[in-house]
Amino acid sequence: MAIAQLWVVVEPVNGSLSTTSLELLTQARSLSSDVSAITWGPDSAGLAAQAGEYGANTLYDVGALGEALPGAPVASAIAALVASRGAPDAILIPTSYDGRDIAGRLSARLDRPVLTNVTGLLDEGGPVTEHPVFGGSQTVRAHFTGEGPGIIVVRAKSFAAESGGGSPASVESAPAGDLGSTGSATILTSHVEERTGPKLEEATVVVSGGRGLGEASQYVLIEETAKLLHGAAGASRAIVDAGWVPYSHQVGQTGKTVKPTVYIACGISGATQHMVGMKGSKNIVAINKDPDAPIFQIADFGIVGDVHKVLPALIEALKARG
Repeated sequence: MAIAQLWVVVEPVNGSLSTTSLELLTQARSLSSDVSAITWGPDSAGLAAQAGEYGANTLYDVGALGEALPGAPVASAIAALVASRGAPDAILIPTSYDGRDIAGRLSARLDRPVLTNVTGLLDEGGPVTEHPVFGGSQTVRAHFTGEGPGIIVVRAKSFAAESGGGSPASVESAPAGDLGSTGSATILTSHVEERTGPKLEEATVVVSGGRGLGEASQYVLIEETAKLLHGAAGASRAIVDAGWVPYSHQVGQTGKTVKPTVYIACGISGATQHMVGMKGSKNIVAINKDPDAPIFQIADFGIVGDVHKVLPALIEALKARG
C-alpha cells in the first residue's frame, strides 16, 4: 500500500514559511497526492498561497495561540485532528527547537514513537526513513509498525525546496482545545542573535574554520573571507566545543546541515561528523597543511598550505577585485 496521506508541520517566519518547511512540502508532494500543512500565528491563513504552491491541499490553522510557544497548542491541535479526521500515514516535522518540542508533545498525546535525524524519506509501500549513523559513515532505514501516524523529524537541507505551482491551499481552523497545565508557560523575554549577511543554512557561500586556525582570535580570517564573498561563516565542532565561536556557527551532524554552491573548509581535517553536515555542497574547497587530511577525499579543489598564509592572500585578492 502506497503512502495515501501526509501531514507537514510548517513554521511561519516573518510572514513566510521557513525554508525547511518548504523542503518538507516538496518531498511530501512527491510521495503523496494528499498533503496537508499545519501552521500557527496571527496571520497563518495568509500562508495558504505559499503552502499550496509547494504542494499542500489543505492548511490547518492553529491560530495566534501558537505564536509564542507553539509546542503545546500545535501538538494538541494535531492530536485533535487525528481523533476527528483519522490519522495520516506520517506527520513530517522540521528539526528546529519548536519542531522538536511539538514532536515530543505529540508523541506523548498519540502514544506513538518518533523517528529523528531523518535525512531521507521513501515510499516502499509506506513511509520509510533514512538516518545517518556512526558519524554519517553508514545509513540505516526504519519504518513504523502498529496503528497510528508515524512522527518523523527531518533535518534541514535533506531535500530541495521546489515550487510545484499549485493553487492556494484551502484553510481550515484547527483549534488547540484545553491545554490544561501545559498551556501555562509564558515567555518572559527573548533575544535574537545579531547577525550580518545570510543565514548559515541558507547561504550560497559558506566559509568554515577549524582547529587548524590555532587560536580563537584567528577566526576573524574566516569572518572576513565570508563577508567578502557575501557568504556566511561556519565552524567545526572542535572550535565550538573549545568556546571559540557560538554553537549557532557549527556545521556537522550535531550542528547545521548546509548545501551551499561553494563551501570552503579552512583548517578542518574532515572528521566524519563534520563532513556529514556539508558533503552535499556543490563545490567544496579545502585548505589544510596536511596533504593526508580526510577533507581532501571529498573536496573538488584542494590547497595544501597554511591557512594563516592562504586566507590573508585570498582576502587581499578579494579586496583588490572589489
